[in-house]
Amino acid sequence: MLSVADGGWMLALLVGLIPAFGFGMIGPVMQLIGGNATNKQMGMVLAALAVSVVMLIVRPPLWSVTLLLAAAVNGISWSFAEILLIKSFDALGVSRAAPISTGLQLLGASAVGVLFLGEWRREGQLLVGCIALVLVILGVFLSSRPDKAENDKQSNSGAHGLLLVIASSAFYVSYAASGNLFAVDGLDLLFPQALFMVVTTALIGLPMCKWKLFGSDEALFGRKTWQNLGSGAFFAAGNACVLISNQLNGLAVGWTLSQLNVIVSTLGGLILLHERRSARGLKLVIAGMTLVALGGILIGFTKG
Repeated sequence: MLSVADGGWMLALLVGLIPAFGFGMIGPVMQLIGGNATNKQMGMVLAALAVSVVMLIVRPPLWSVTLLLAAAVNGISWSFAEILLIKSFDALGVSRAAPISTGLQLLGASAVGVLFLGEWRREGQLLVGCIALVLVILGVFLSSRPDKAENDKQSNSGAHGLLLVIASSAFYVSYAASGNLFAVDGLDLLFPQALFMVVTTALIGLPMCKWKLFGSDEALFGRKTWQNLGSGAFFAAGNACVLISNQLNGLAVGWTLSQLNVIVSTLGGLILLHERRSARGLKLVIAGMTLVALGGILIGFTKG
């Protein structure tokens, strides 16, 4: 295990930033590739499964009932979280949904850390954490607030999309915290987690694909699914590195670093997907994601 004394803090930081880029690129890339929600998600989990098989060979896990329970909670929670988030992209756009999701995940993960994992107990940590959460809440409010020019077009889809993001974020918090709550090794979790992701995604996705496994572009294993291995590569890298980062940096810092993906995903939505925002709307989303990122950094400082 690397330590600050060994000079490994820089490597730990770099590993922690890989998920920020990997997770941030998922939304823009999958929206560019296209396909239905199931194609997008199945492409992601198949890539994650491939990486986990390699890890299984290189570093076999220490199997236990606790590990399987943690993997079930982790993989099933992620599967529901991701399908809901993908649907929210269609309703809100990546540049609007991503900051809301990030803010809510940071709020939820911090609450779990304080209430169940004994974090923020040292002097000053709770104050810094509360200031950080205020920044996150303000950032989410600004990023999710449509301006007058956009409000009429997005009033119906906006409310539906917001509900999708809230539900998705609750499942993401379960995904993020399960390893620590069950006290299992993150790398041991990688392979069984991927199995639960694949099975759950298939069960969720088959009805959405009209029970078609093959035979059309948007079948469960159709052409669009295999094309979405492109976004899956970003997810697989981010998912593996966030597990390593949580071990090197601790959950609070590791997960916080990963959630800086809000900057990548928001800019990706605006630049790669050409999501249109008015001048005022663009200022709001930039100000909002800046506050969310600052809040995330402060939350990371509470790790002591």
